[in-house]
Amino acid sequence: MFVTPGYAEEVAPAAGEAHSTDATAAHTETGAEHGGGGLFPPFDTSNYPSQLLWLAITFGLFYLFLKNVVLPRVGGILEVRRDRIAGDLDQAARMKSEADAAVAAYEQELAEAKARANAIGQEARDEAKAEAEAKRKEVETGLDQKLTAAEARIATIKANAMKEVGTIAEDTAAAIVQALGTGKVDKADIAAAVKAASK
Repeated sequence: MFVTPGYAEEVAPAAGEAHSTDATAAHTETGAEHGGGGLFPPFDTSNYPSQLLWLAITFGLFYLFLKNVVLPRVGGILEVRRDRIAGDLDQAARMKSEADAAVAAYEQELAEAKARANAIGQEARDEAKAEAEAKRKEVETGLDQKLTAAEARIATIKANAMKEVGTIAEDTAAAIVQALGTGKVDKADIAAAVKAASK
């Protein structure tokens, strides 16, 4: 920044007591030349051209610094972050598709397992039903055989009983006739009478 001679003399330190009187006199003269002694130099209109020049130089250097140093770094950071976000999004999409494929495979396996379980259950039910049917037929066959044997025994017992009934009836009829005292009756006549009564 340009420094006016008056400002330099104001801020310059006093070298000694001898110089201080000369400096004060010079300062008073310079202040009188600039129009009144207490004006702040940045607000002094005679300093505006140098201040504007230094403002333009500083702004230009700051602009070049931002353009060549700061903005490329910020742009690089933004590019890296954008690439990282894009990679993360791609990875998330890939993982989502893999998860969807895994869910689809799981559902397919679950459906196949349910179908196999239903088939196994149906097969077990069919086997149990066939086994029960075979046992039922076996039991029915055994019961039919026992029933036939029982009917045969009953028929035999009945035939024997009927034979004995005839004999018992003949004996009873002979005893009744004797008890009545009608005399002696021939056994052949009693047997013929019992046969005639049983028909």
